[in-house]
Amino acid sequence: MYLVTASEMQEMDRQTIEMFGIPGRVLMENAGLGAIRVLLEQFDNIINKKVGVIAGRGNNGGDGFVIARYLAQKGSDVTVYLLSESTGVKGDAAANLKLLMTLNIPVIEIPDEQSFSDYKTDMLHQELWIDALLGTGLKSNVRGYFKKIIGFINDLERPVFSVDIPSGLNSDTGQVCGACIRAQATATFAFAKSGHILLPGAEHTGYLEIIDIGIPDYIVKNIRPKQHLLTSESICSTFKHRLPDAHKGTTGHVLVVAGSVGKTGAAAMTAMSAMRAGAGLVTLAIPESLNPVLETQVLEAMTCLLPETENGIIGESAFDRIMNLLSGKNCLAIGPGIGQTAETKKLVHRIIKESPVTIVIDADGLNNLAGSTEILKKSKAPLILTPHPGEMARLIDSTTVSVQKDRVTCARKFATKFNVHIVLKGAKTIIAHPEGDVFINPTGNPGMASGGMGDVLTGIIAGLVAQGFSPESAAHTGVYLHGAAADKLAEKAGPFGYLATEVMKAIPGQIKLIVK
Repeated sequence: MYLVTASEMQEMDRQTIEMFGIPGRVLMENAGLGAIRVLLEQFDNIINKKVGVIAGRGNNGGDGFVIARYLAQKGSDVTVYLLSESTGVKGDAAANLKLLMTLNIPVIEIPDEQSFSDYKTDMLHQELWIDALLGTGLKSNVRGYFKKIIGFINDLERPVFSVDIPSGLNSDTGQVCGACIRAQATATFAFAKSGHILLPGAEHTGYLEIIDIGIPDYIVKNIRPKQHLLTSESICSTFKHRLPDAHKGTTGHVLVVAGSVGKTGAAAMTAMSAMRAGAGLVTLAIPESLNPVLETQVLEAMTCLLPETENGIIGESAFDRIMNLLSGKNCLAIGPGIGQTAETKKLVHRIIKESPVTIVIDADGLNNLAGSTEILKKSKAPLILTPHPGEMARLIDSTTVSVQKDRVTCARKFATKFNVHIVLKGAKTIIAHPEGDVFINPTGNPGMASGGMGDVLTGIIAGLVAQGFSPESAAHTGVYLHGAAADKLAEKAGPFGYLATEVMKAIPGQIKLIVK
């Protein structure tokens, strides 16, 4: 499912009008008609309520004018509050504003703070608000009396329906631009925008419905948006039914390099999660001193001992052993709990350069790349990196706050620069690929904010790669399943307190629900 940026949507509109010949006014009418349908479905007894439309002078305001006209025709007591002088409204929006005046639908101009003060008492009586103030093109912070009016409407705590996007929300990043309407429902046009899905944008958007306004398919294919939302249908299509004669030798073999003293759980969960995702065989390569512990934790996976340093950490001395172990393997997962010594860093770098199979890199595997990311360009095999925001910040020598401000751009830039697949974990995990395509995952919940969840995800992705999934499909499917399994647990056990191992055990059941 496509998610479009503001510039992509603007270009689609332009081509539809100029190349395909559908007038902008028709698109605006289609938008208003679709929005009215959603409005009436989502809010009860609107016709008997006082409705205020807060409108800007652009096309978003024009959509609001269309909605106001249809509400009035249905008998609603509707008033339009225009945050501009009427002479400032141009184009298709002006044509629809003129229709309101022709029909004697009240339009109150409040172009400045003084006029806002004059009509504030009148605005207090509105029982429901239509937000048609600022559209998807907003990039800078909302200021002045626009900011005051957004705050005023939010403070009223009356139901709000947003047109296309809540006013004040960055449609590309989901970040609040100084102030933002908090809507109960939003009708967006042609396609959802990334800002509707990403946090905190999703919290301001509320219920979201997409309205078909008549953008031709060939124009969409010509522009080809590079943001996508993962869906259960797209995940289902990645699975292939196993043949009746399948056996463990035909369903993939994962090598997991993980663990150190105090972090045996990370190694065990990664290995067992690969098996829960369907890998036929898993070999867990660990520092030799950990074998007595891990052999009792992992019954189905095999263990293999690696030479270790005096501190019980694997280093470059384990390289030859690991390369020999990669013979006959389909995927390598490296990083969970391996530590961050200088020797370990050398080992990670050599493996990245020499591994003949796809590598999933997580946790300390990522931390050992900080300051040395150019090594990624020397990889012979595909790389899937699974950082959380803090690890991502270390990889790009930035801050977690900076990463979180624009996760899509951050992940995309890194993926395209280093020719890797990035799984930027967090609420609405971002998956970015070397060609620049980005996928946003809708599954998962705050209960996943506990130790071990990342280890489980690493194992799931590695297990899928081993079964023949492409790096792209393995990342999409692994992230979606991981979050969906946690969502199912949250329904049964409560919003938090469930464990990473419980998510791991729930993966087969989640596969059953998705694969038809």
